Amino acid sequence: MSSAPTDSATDVATPGTAPARRWWTLATVALAQLMVVLDATVVNIALPAAQADLGFSDGDRQWVITAYSLAFGSLLLLGGRISDLWGRKRTFLIGLAGFAVASALGGAAPTFEVLVGARALQGAFGALLAPTALAVLTTTFTIPRERARAFGVFGAIAGAGGAIGLLLGGFLTEQFDWRWNLYINVVIAVVAAIGAIVFVRHVERSGPRPRLDLPGTVLVSGALFLLVYGLSNAETDGWDSPLSWGLLATSAVLLIAFVLWQRRARHPLLPLPIVLDRNRGAAYLSVLIAGAGMFGVFLFVTYYLQTSLGYSPIQTGLAFLPMIAMLVLAAQLSTSLFVPRFGPKVMVPFGMLLAATALVILTHVDADSAYAIDIMPPLMLFGFGMGSIMPASMQSATLGVDRAFAGVASAMVNTSQQVGGSIGTALLNTLAATAATDYLAAHTPPSAQVAADAAIHSYAVAYWWGAGFYLLGAVVAALLFRRRGDGLSLAQPRPRAQDHADEPEPVAVG
Repeated sequence: MSSAPTDSATDVATPGTAPARRWWTLATVALAQLMVVLDATVVNIALPAAQADLGFSDGDRQWVITAYSLAFGSLLLLGGRISDLWGRKRTFLIGLAGFAVASALGGAAPTFEVLVGARALQGAFGALLAPTALAVLTTTFTIPRERARAFGVFGAIAGAGGAIGLLLGGFLTEQFDWRWNLYINVVIAVVAAIGAIVFVRHVERSGPRPRLDLPGTVLVSGALFLLVYGLSNAETDGWDSPLSWGLLATSAVLLIAFVLWQRRARHPLLPLPIVLDRNRGAAYLSVLIAGAGMFGVFLFVTYYLQTSLGYSPIQTGLAFLPMIAMLVLAAQLSTSLFVPRFGPKVMVPFGMLLAATALVILTHVDADSAYAIDIMPPLMLFGFGMGSIMPASMQSATLGVDRAFAGVASAMVNTSQQVGGSIGTALLNTLAATAATDYLAAHTPPSAQVAADAAIHSYAVAYWWGAGFYLLGAVVAALLFRRRGDGLSLAQPRPRAQDHADEPEPVAVG
């Protein structure tokens, strides 16, 4: 595999970073990552209260979610590249400040239009912040054992952030006000900014600064925007909507044009060897598939707990706690013990199979199911599976990348998770809605009991399809990841002189 194009304007290695400082850096970037990830779900529970307060329609309600995902998903690669060009500490602080201001604006929103605009602004600054946080982690932790622990923590947050958002959203909405689901970000951002100022190093650059690939940025941002918008439109208007297919087709054309341009660009936005490396490509696909199934689980388990079992928002959030605990446990065990021993080729498919098994078990729940017996065990199994997938995939996706491209390589991780979540939400919602309609048509006359049974049936259909996603992911990961110790892998990283130093020198991609 050829090396990605590099430039003399690479970061100059800085003096060694004390171990304690590195762990405080991890706490800082993990806090920022948590803020960005949980914001994808924390507002969901607050939507009914926000709707009642601001008086917008059911049809408009989706835009509070869609505005964030459109801006976030379409600008991630640009945000990652900006962090490479501007410097990670500077970009990190700008992202935190912007996210805090947008959150405060949304919390104080007097109208629906202001709320939607604030959510879009949150997404834009989140696209700057998320890849920068991962890039800081990638370039700070270079000693293999420490790197494994750090990615265990970071991967656990990436996997559990959505569930934590549900818990936090339920608590804030019930105990305070829906606006605190946005105001809370200001508090988190201030704490993270203080940590960044104190603990995150500013690394000077030498040599000429590479130019931003403007044509590539326009092509890929447009493609991702249309992809997320097309999937969101399919979720609301159905997959037979000409607009949805038009948006998705145009997105595909722009993505092809982007790839062709990257092959000839002097300063490419995303050097193709980054994604063409087998381990990194497998990692990106694994994160995408995991995101597709994960957001579906959060969505339909939340529906089931609240509509079928009558749980309150806080009870719903608490119901996910065992899953979060298992995800964190699995993330630490995986990165510290299992991945070094078996490699991602074993651990990622193992996690996919656990997640698929958990969803199959969930297909058997009904209106009389008991949480402790029928729901909590598969949620815990699902959490353990996700804890086996996410840290190993995220570490593989950034291992061995030239530090000059660490930001955009990290952005691909976030892009994969965001696109996967959009695909999973749109596809599973459509399949569930169709299953509910067919069930109602086959069970007449209609009644409240029939409607309740139709809802549970639709959730089961979504779980079956989600299990299919994970089975596909297990096959893809098993085929694409390299064997343990074969080339660039987590089990035996490529020997480098700075493995016992604190800052990496540039490492060629591929």
